[in-house]
Order: sequence, then C-alpha cells, then structure tokens
Amino acid sequence: MSDAEATSLWAELTSPINLVLLAFIVYLIYKILQSKFESDIDVPPPPPPLPKIRKDLTVAELKQYDGTAPDGRVLLAVNTIIFDVTKGKRFYGPGGPYAAFAGKDATRGLATGQVASSDKDWDDVSDLSADEVASAKEWEEQFREKYDIVGRLLKPGEQPKNYDEETEDKKAQ
Repeated sequence: MSDAEATSLWAELTSPINLVLLAFIVYLIYKILQSKFESDIDVPPPPPPLPKIRKDLTVAELKQYDGTAPDGRVLLAVNTIIFDVTKGKRFYGPGGPYAAFAGKDATRGLATGQVASSDKDWDDVSDLSADEVASAKEWEEQFREKYDIVGRLLKPGEQPKNYDEETEDKKAQ
C-alpha cells in the first residue's frame, strides 16, 4: 500500500459521515454491554398481590382505601359499584393524575370530565345530564373490563350484602 493510498483510505475513514456511524456503533455496543451487566443485578421480586376483597362499603369506609394505608390498596366507586384499582395505582394512587378519585365516589368527576370527586356523604348524581349519565356508564364498563369489583357503595342506612353466603352457596352447588 502506497502512501497515497493510505492517505486516501484515512481520508475516507475520517469523513464526517463515517465518524458519525462509528460513534453510533460504539454507542450501541456500550448499550448492549450495559444492559448485559444490569440484567445480572438481582432485582427484588414484586410484592405479592393483595388478597381480593368482596364487601359493600359506606362512603366513610371507602375513604380508607385511598392508597395511603400500609397495604396501598386503592378503591373507587362508579355508579355505586366499588372497584379495586390498585393495579392502576400510578394513576389513582397518591401523586397520580386521578388521585382525587381514590377512596371516593368518582361518578360525578368522570361523568363531567373534571378530575374532582364528590365529598358528599352520598351523591345520588340525579342532577347529571343524559350525556353525563351515559359517560359515567361508559366509564363503569371500562372499569368492569379492567378491574375487580369489590362490592356496592351503600346509601346511608342501607345494609351491606353478605358475600360470604354467596360464596358458600356456589361451593354447595
């Protein structure tokens, strides 16, 4: 190889495009090696899933499930149906964009499109428009598809259903 050929080869290798491609290749190799070493680090296992609960709650009882208790469980109600939204905690738990709904009846807020919940002891939502009622029903259907149903949100003076008897009846069949 002559000096002229070596100089021409060096000029090609140091062209801006080739230098960018070389930097990109080096970066990719770095990321591959970094991910290999990170996967060798022991990652603690996720916490065990919380046991399912099945019970009716009053508005006051529902407030306890806002994600701030030690178990971190998050419940909310839509159209008097209580859902366990703990698996969506990043949305509904403390600091989440919909944390205002945690531990509360979210029907009015979801129906009106306002991230706010009712602080009333019981909100019958009878003043919602037909479109807002339809919107709340759509939200309910989405929650039914994604989250477990815990029970019903009880009106003042209403008695809770005993779901243990329902389970025993199914076992007996």
